[in-house]
Amino acid sequence: MMSSSSTPSASPAATPVLTPQRLAGARVLVVGDAMLDRYWFGAVDRISPEAPVPVVRVTREEERLGGAANVALNVKTLGAQCTLLTVVGDDEPARKLRQLLEEQGVATVLGSDPKLYTIVKLRVIGRSQQLIRIDFENQPESEVLAQMLSDYERVLPEHDAVLFSDYGKGGLTHIPRMIELARAAGKPVLVDPKGSDYRRYAGATTLTPNRAELAQVVGAWGSEADLHQRAHALREQLGLAGLVLTRSEDGMSLFETDATGAPTHVQVPAMAREVFDVTGAGDTVIATLAALLACGLDLAEAMPLANRAGSIVVGKFGTASCSYEELFAKETP
Repeated sequence: MMSSSSTPSASPAATPVLTPQRLAGARVLVVGDAMLDRYWFGAVDRISPEAPVPVVRVTREEERLGGAANVALNVKTLGAQCTLLTVVGDDEPARKLRQLLEEQGVATVLGSDPKLYTIVKLRVIGRSQQLIRIDFENQPESEVLAQMLSDYERVLPEHDAVLFSDYGKGGLTHIPRMIELARAAGKPVLVDPKGSDYRRYAGATTLTPNRAELAQVVGAWGSEADLHQRAHALREQLGLAGLVLTRSEDGMSLFETDATGAPTHVQVPAMAREVFDVTGAGDTVIATLAALLACGLDLAEAMPLANRAGSIVVGKFGTASCSYEELFAKETP
């Protein structure tokens, strides 16, 4: 049975000095499935006479960046430079996405497919609760994805780290080749994975699955020791430098090797904070990791800060992001 050792987790204060100027010089390329998140807020005063469902009288609408676009926004909000590479349709949601990205200062390389519906997730909110989510989407044409690969090769040298945000919507058909090109160029590669087969992510620097996603790939574990064995086996199989597991109330775990090649495990406990909405917390975690790796930090140094960033955004409603000032603010008693 594969053994693993535990080492004390680092605190944000123990990381190398990370100034806003240092972050501003870091460049992250985000590739993946971009979405437009729409929110309809309203009052719920009665049940419909047509069916046993609440009637929502919409009083306010909001539009936010979602999916890979939210990941890019998180990188930018933290203070690093960011380029988003994705495919959208030739429709009203695509125009809104472009507008929001431009307003936030996120550089873009957007492939366009007139047959594609730009992904929209519409959430109806009543009495501060999500009542229903409605998704609008289809798959991009293969020709657009081929063009996306050539665009990727063109902009890759301009960036310090590459982040793949995979939502399983078809925008990452060529990810094995993209990872190969990034690693050949010496760039750290981070992947927010999807599905039950991670072989397409082989060669990445790290993956950031949550517990349910990892169990879908390696099977359910019966103990902490069993988890360590399965996580390290997956890391070795895929040739990862490290595997970062997000564990909700149990914090985050990093599975990697030490200087001798022996498997190690570092765990950062969850930070006590009121959870308002977990939407997009994984986006914040991987965006923070990518920005910090682009600055030259390693995974063990970056993980405590990513854990803190995730704990900050779960205290906000909907897809949200974390600023440099929030991340490094002193905790009040």
